[in-house]
Amino acid sequence: MGIKTALPAAELGLYSLVLSGALAYAGRGLLEASQGGAHRKAFRESVRPGWEYIGRKMDVADFEWVMWFTSFRNAIIFALSGHVLFAKLCTMVAPQLRSWMYAAYGALAVVGTMGPWYLLLLLGHCVGLYVVSLLRQPWLCLGLGLASLASFKLDPLISWQSGFVTGTSDLQEVLFHGGSGFTVLRCTSFALESCAHPDRRYSLADLLKYNFYLPFFFFGPIMTFDRFHAQVSQVEPVRREGELWRIRAQAGLSVVAIVAVDIFFHFFYILTIPSDLKFASRLPDSALAGLAYSNLVYDWVKAAVLFGVVNTVARLDHLDPPRPPKCITALYVFAETHFDRGINDWLCRYVYDHVGGEHSAVIPELGATVATFAITTLWLGPCDTVYLWSCLNCFGLNFELWVQKLAEWGPLARIEQASLSEQMSRRVRAIFGAMNFWAIIMYNLVSLNSFEFTELVAQRLLLTGFPQTTLAVLFVTYCGVQLVKERERTLTLEEQKQDKEKPE
Repeated sequence: MGIKTALPAAELGLYSLVLSGALAYAGRGLLEASQGGAHRKAFRESVRPGWEYIGRKMDVADFEWVMWFTSFRNAIIFALSGHVLFAKLCTMVAPQLRSWMYAAYGALAVVGTMGPWYLLLLLGHCVGLYVVSLLRQPWLCLGLGLASLASFKLDPLISWQSGFVTGTSDLQEVLFHGGSGFTVLRCTSFALESCAHPDRRYSLADLLKYNFYLPFFFFGPIMTFDRFHAQVSQVEPVRREGELWRIRAQAGLSVVAIVAVDIFFHFFYILTIPSDLKFASRLPDSALAGLAYSNLVYDWVKAAVLFGVVNTVARLDHLDPPRPPKCITALYVFAETHFDRGINDWLCRYVYDHVGGEHSAVIPELGATVATFAITTLWLGPCDTVYLWSCLNCFGLNFELWVQKLAEWGPLARIEQASLSEQMSRRVRAIFGAMNFWAIIMYNLVSLNSFEFTELVAQRLLLTGFPQTTLAVLFVTYCGVQLVKERERTLTLEEQKQDKEKPE
């Protein structure tokens, strides 16, 4: 009730004004804090000279981002440009061999980056899961896949296998974990799809062509085997009308996002400030709330840029890769919270949906979420921080279902329908959405930043700042949730209109 109801335009305008003003106010506080702390001793390691011609320093606390766009930038451009070039030539000359070209180029890139012994190590895992897939036992395939994943996450096997890597790249460790982890997930997807479709005879060559597709190899996103195989097997792929324009637009957006992040880090030190708790504790409540929120937004932008670049190349290859993750600003339910849509699809297809069914019963849903987050914990690498993150998000996802069941309970549903108009019902639900939004932020801030910083934010917003700061932050968030709901309502109406206009 109230989900599809429109609110008065004046009310939505007020929400926009409040949200814009609050973001500007919090941003001003963060800008002043960044300028004031630029010369602190604690900032010296992660705030370094940037644009010298305007005298600005830059936040370089995220070493992965810095590596991608400094020392590792040329290697990324060279590898992906070579892939695009050879893929285009192969598509023009021998389109039936393009999947072989993808695999050969990807394998050569892996050898050049990580060494031949690392390639042989991954081939061993691929062959092992391929052999097990011939038995057509899903539980055995999933079990071996999880065992292989554990071997790349737990000592002493991880230390032994990392010895197969040769080279001196600064991102060697990141590439090792990324390439190995995604290889196991892809091989497990191949094995499970082979079990699900016994009438289809997939070969080891199909698995290798799937695994060594370079744009997806190290950092994802992951496509399930059935989707990848169906798309890459098209002998004469045809682009949809306007597809090239959309590819160029996506590439342009990725470049704009990279430049925007670079500019942002010259003025806002959002990754360095949380590492200095003494300094962070002096921030105004509004700036501290904005700092917590901006950390999650940055992680989404980072994922969107990475997948945007990779997806642009994949779409040039006539593939339809998973979309970038949904913006954290538009999230107010745990069920839609994920930073990697490919891994989310993989988990839903092979674990979450399989165990939870329709996700309407409490006990099966609890079992599904526990199983899903157990595998997610293994994927991220077991440690205290990941354990805490998994428990909090597992609880949040189940608590949502419990509240939903309570709201649908006969007496409460009748009270809502009898005493609340549809517009008021939407407002009440948005209040719960605002509280849920901050639960999502706090639960994920634990892993994206630190437990100590999360504890500081929670204490300031809920205890020392109560009730003024607590209510102010919730009201601003409520305004944002209402605007997101309005956008969702508008998009739904547009989709329904387009469906009606389609010829039968």
